Amino acid sequence: MNLMPWLAVLRQMARRWDLPLLGCVSLLFAGGQVVLMSASPDRVDSLWVHQCLALAALLVAAQVPFRWWLRLALPLYLVGVLLLVAVLLFGETAKGATRWLNLGVARVQPSELMKLAVPLMLVWYFSLRRQSLAWWDHAVALVLLAIPAALILKQPDLGTTILVVAAGGFVLFFAGLSWRLIVPLVLALAIGVGALLVQGDRWCEPDVAWPMLHDYQKQRVCTLLDPERDPLGKGFHTIQAAIAIGSGGVWGKGWREGTQSQLSFIPERHTDFIFAVLAEEFGFFGAAVLLAAYALLLLRGAWLSARSPTWAGMLMGGAVVGTTFIYAFVNVAMVSGMLPVVGVPLPFISYGGTALVTLATGLGLLSSAAAEHAPERGFSGWRRVT
Repeated sequence: MNLMPWLAVLRQMARRWDLPLLGCVSLLFAGGQVVLMSASPDRVDSLWVHQCLALAALLVAAQVPFRWWLRLALPLYLVGVLLLVAVLLFGETAKGATRWLNLGVARVQPSELMKLAVPLMLVWYFSLRRQSLAWWDHAVALVLLAIPAALILKQPDLGTTILVVAAGGFVLFFAGLSWRLIVPLVLALAIGVGALLVQGDRWCEPDVAWPMLHDYQKQRVCTLLDPERDPLGKGFHTIQAAIAIGSGGVWGKGWREGTQSQLSFIPERHTDFIFAVLAEEFGFFGAAVLLAAYALLLLRGAWLSARSPTWAGMLMGGAVVGTTFIYAFVNVAMVSGMLPVVGVPLPFISYGGTALVTLATGLGLLSSAAAEHAPERGFSGWRRVT
């Protein structure tokens, strides 16, 4: 049997796979296995399956030419919005949220699709309009971003809304969103946070309603300001995570030796709060190693984004890298008590299938964009439109 043709095909496919990027992902996968074996040993086999699916999604997505992905942008976006509308009308409700749609053969969460469909749609729109880009194109893009974000927030799902808005926001930024719009938004946010710190006690009274937020979302913010106001209820997650992280010290208590994790004081220790388990058992050193692995992944992703020969590829790469950063930053800050508790997993570490596959597929799109014609190109290729 002549294996040469098959080897040639495999070699051609491998050119679209970035080995350093795969190495970073594999390192994080291994870390996830180690921590989960302590946090929830009965889920290790399932995590292995999820990781294999995620790796397959990354490899396959990288093989699809990026220009083909752009052709799918509009259909994916429209299907995603229709599914989000269907969720509000016919979706299944669990734990007070309507986020799932039963299609008979499978139970899907359409909001996960929008983490990729929204930035891809905006990239397609901006690449279509690049030669005559005007200020109102950003207004159109904001509307395209606001529609799915509003539908997801209605479910309600604040964590996914943040990630979808972040993914689209990075595309807007790299496509040349004016600083005259960015600066007022940053100032408004800073003023809002400052006012909340000053007026928090009064605004957190039970009879005070917060516009556009559900009561449980208000309670999460108020718990962040003062976890001791309800130590056995709303503040339990934050207090126990802080105890776990603080007790880990420099080197940690040792693998499977963490009292907070092994005695089940840390809620959701296999998903959203897995960072607390890692920090307790491996200490500051383990947390630093994890953050260094993320830094390597993000730097490699930024390099691949800059290497993309097309402007659309750079935009998509910037969105993927930025969203991965937001995933990691929000989760670590949430577990550390610097942000309210929202449903954002620790990327490539937390147990879960959908988010893992979505993140990996995004990295596959990044690899696909960088491999398009694969010219030699460095960071000078990354530039914003002015």
